[in-house]
Amino acid sequence: MVSRIRAALLCLCLTLPLSGCWSSKEIENLAVYAGLALDTGQPAPVEKDLEAQGAEYVKQNKVMATVQIIPIKAMGSKDKDQKAAQHPYLNVSGSGDSILEIFRQFSIRLDRPIIGHHLKVIVISSELLKRQTMDQLMDFLLRDNDIRPSTMVFLSHGQAREALESSQPNDVPAFHIRDMRLNQGRTSKVLEPVTLSRIDALSHADKSFVLQNIVTGGGELAFSGAGIIKGASGHWIGTLGQEDTECLAWLAKSGKSGVIKAYDEDNEPLTYEIKSVRSKVRSAVDGDRISFRVSLSFEGRIIETWSKRRMPTSDTHAEKLAAIIEERVSAMMQTLLHKLQSDYKTDVAGFGQKLSIQHPSAWKKAKDDWDDVFSRSKIDLDCDVTITDFGSFVEK
Repeated sequence: MVSRIRAALLCLCLTLPLSGCWSSKEIENLAVYAGLALDTGQPAPVEKDLEAQGAEYVKQNKVMATVQIIPIKAMGSKDKDQKAAQHPYLNVSGSGDSILEIFRQFSIRLDRPIIGHHLKVIVISSELLKRQTMDQLMDFLLRDNDIRPSTMVFLSHGQAREALESSQPNDVPAFHIRDMRLNQGRTSKVLEPVTLSRIDALSHADKSFVLQNIVTGGGELAFSGAGIIKGASGHWIGTLGQEDTECLAWLAKSGKSGVIKAYDEDNEPLTYEIKSVRSKVRSAVDGDRISFRVSLSFEGRIIETWSKRRMPTSDTHAEKLAAIIEERVSAMMQTLLHKLQSDYKTDVAGFGQKLSIQHPSAWKKAKDDWDDVFSRSKIDLDCDVTITDFGSFVEK
């Protein structure tokens, strides 16, 4: 009998560690937000109505924060039920001069506290980054233990909050943006995502960098180029186009796919499908003069041509078409380098990093004024394009 009682007590003791966390909160009682958009400060329409009735507090409207809450709780009036049926998310906006304070103000408007454990993307308007620095906007987000350092950060050419809106009934824009990065296997126009932790490191080092740019229209969004954040100032200074981002991806060895379109001798489209890209950047130091040589090597196939001429598959013809593609790549790279060295005078392509590895003593002398040194450096380009095949076609 005693042994049975002891066994029963032992079983009861074993259940104690399975009681769960004493401080846990049911997810049904929380407002989980997956997306955050930061725009220039202006009262949201709802705020204007509330403030007109005395719902005010001391603030300066420097930033508008919009959170995307998922899933929304389909309760209340018929209108709310209809909205829930259309979109599985709720966007809530507030303005002020403290992101944390704006979040706390949501607590007097919502029936559940917001929580950022599942924040996936942050979208910042370039206009806001012209007025405020990246350090100012990221300060709270980097300090908050709720927000994961793996959260991805993007720029918006227009209103950032529009990137968190969708015309598709079952689409959650925050998840849509997060998953778009998976298309890197199809095009080099999709850059490697920049996370909060990466921004923290770059900002502390005063390094310039780029963020993927988002544009919106017709209820849809698209990645289009990238915005430049100046390391010394922390402000947005300009935009690079889609072809510029391809060149950046090739230099960073993250772009290994996509297409290059050129025009043949008849001015007809000629499309080259990239299968692999190899890049190498070598630096050279001659006294105070620093130079670079960029070597790009492509392998791929001619996948589309609108030429009315018969398309031979001889080695001679392949070399002729490869020369056309090489000329196109060189033009794209020269355009990017001109923008970086002459228009923006900013190195966001990693040339300084290559110099620091290959010639650390020269980098030590130049790093404090690197963007100026980079803008005066000579950069030579070598490009080699190999056509492996012409796809499947039938000769007429």
